[in-house]
Order: sequence, then structure tokens, then C-alpha cells
Amino acid sequence: MNSAEIRKIIHLDMDAFYASVEQRDNPDLRGRPVAVGGSRARGVVAAASYEARQFGVRSAMPSSTALRKCPELVFVKPRFEVYKGISRQIRTIFAEYTPLIEPLSLDEAYLDVTENQKGIALATQVAREIRAEILRQTQLTASAGISYNKFLAKLASDYRKPNGQFVIRPGQGEAFVAELAVGQFHGIGPATAARLNRLGIFTGLDLRQQTEAFLRQHFGKAGTHYYLISRAQDHRPVQPNRLRKSIGSETTFEHDLLTSGELEAGLQPCLEAVWGHCQRLGLRGRTLTLKVKYADFQQITRSRTLIGLVSGPEVLAQVAQELLLGLGPLPKGVRLLGVALSSLETPEDAVGKQLALLL
Repeated sequence: MNSAEIRKIIHLDMDAFYASVEQRDNPDLRGRPVAVGGSRARGVVAAASYEARQFGVRSAMPSSTALRKCPELVFVKPRFEVYKGISRQIRTIFAEYTPLIEPLSLDEAYLDVTENQKGIALATQVAREIRAEILRQTQLTASAGISYNKFLAKLASDYRKPNGQFVIRPGQGEAFVAELAVGQFHGIGPATAARLNRLGIFTGLDLRQQTEAFLRQHFGKAGTHYYLISRAQDHRPVQPNRLRKSIGSETTFEHDLLTSGELEAGLQPCLEAVWGHCQRLGLRGRTLTLKVKYADFQQITRSRTLIGLVSGPEVLAQVAQELLLGLGPLPKGVRLLGVALSSLETPEDAVGKQLALLL
């Protein structure tokens, strides 16, 4: 890669975002271990403050486990509308520097600042300015990773948390990746890391020593991705108009659901949440997936793809209920229900495709 082809990518990540917002807005919470989420027996931690993380509390952890690790943990109900407002404020700051912004969630995004709107030569300086402006406007801190591709920028953003930044320069990528445990790679979860370990692959260097054919044999298409990232290669561009792959919602219940009536009632909030997201985003989908987790944690999914887009909440509910009926008599209690809508597009795009077929 010559210098003319080198991209300048920043991965910006807010520090303990939800928990930091709650500590900002409630001085009594500052310096205390805070978890945003449900404190009920079947609640889940959505975010944890750095004080809570010192006890091993992490996002997606069952609330009961979090309380065992940290009996002094303070639970706060999430305020998503507040978080969304701050997220919009942060993205406005990003847009002052580049139009190439790829949001990953409310609190993180990729930015391509190769040619930025302020003519700043160094991506590290752009990151410093953005982080300073976020702090000035929101009183919240952000961390940044800077590199020449998205994979490395994402890895780098974890290295100076909280309230810091780290750069991996051209020529440093392969050495940086070689020393990492495969479990530290973004996109390699615990189950995949364990599979790699069983194959004798523990580090980035071990991964790099495998052929692409070997990795594809064991991991399918993902094997090619692992082959590339072990060599610090990632050709994905920052995609400012990246369409969401799915819209979903799920609920874990305090008591197991045992009847079809309870299932239908339990599913209703998920359906309302999914349709609300569809309305706000201006998207519709064709494929509905029902997720069921039983009391013994066995999990199943059932899907149906429609010819046309799901046109309204009634259709969404009807298809979901038909999928529920298809499960037959319940073999055991249900602890979690979820609904996801995928194959997303705007109604206008769908009409355009139909017209193109007719012309």
C-alpha cells in the first residue's frame, strides 16, 4: 500500500456511555459502582460504570451475577431517549469533520478522515479535537483508535480507555496483531476463540501461520476474514449509509411462561417495540424471526419470509402468532421471547424494484 492509498480511520467510542450519562446527571452516583439495567432476578446489565467494572461487572451480565460480584452495585433504569439525544449531538460534532461516518451503535462510530473538512493533516489531531469538543458539549469522555483500516482502529480504541487515544501506524499493524490473543480480535467471540484454541491457534501469529484453505475448512466464509485480519488487512470502507441488517426486541420474563395465552401476551411488547423502530427509521422488512429460550436455556428460532414487505403492526403480529402456534404444545416453560425483522428496505425502494420488473 503506497502513501496515496493509505486511509485515515478513527474509531470513536464513548466511555461507559449509559452509566456515564447517569453519573453526570445524578451527582450521588459519581464514584459509585453503577449498572444501567434491570435489578430484578432476571434483569440484565446494559452498561456498567468503571467503578463497577473493577468488580468484574460487565454489560450483558445477568443482574443477579452482577450483584454477587458487587453487592454495593446501584441499578439505574435506562433512559434511551436521553442517550439517543446525546448520540445525535455527538454525531453532529463528527459531521463537522467528515461526512464519512458509520455509526455502529449510539455510542460508537467509524470516521474516515483521510480528506477531512477542516484540512487537518494528522488523524490523531482530528481525534483529539473531536474528543475535546464532545467533552465540552456533553461533559462526557470518549476514547479513540486511529489506524489505516477499520479492524485496527477498533482494536486501538481499547488501548487507552477511558478518555484516551492510541494510534497504529502503517507498518505497525502486523506486529501489533501478532501479539494479541485471538479472543481479543473484534468479531471473535468466546466460542470461536475456544474453537481456534482447540486447533492450536492462540495468538494472531498462530492465526497468520494457517492457510486460507485451512481456515475456510473450519470456519467457512469467516475463515477468509480471519486470514486477512491476522495479516492486519481490512479493505472494508467506512459506509455512511450502512443499512441496518435487522430490527429486533426481546424480553426475559421474571416467571416462566407456560401457556399459549401467556406467550401471546409476553410477545406483544416486543412486537410494539419492533414496529416503533420501523416507524422511526422508515424501514420495513420481509423476514420475521421468532426467538424462544426455554427455562433450561435451550434456544430455538423460527422464521418466515413474506413475498412483500410487512406493511403494518397487524401483519407483524399475525405472522409472529402463526410462528408461535407452529411450536405446538410447550415442552417446558419459556423464559425469553424475541422478535426480529430482517431483509430491510424502505417502502420507496420496494416500489422502485416492483416498477423496474414491470418496465
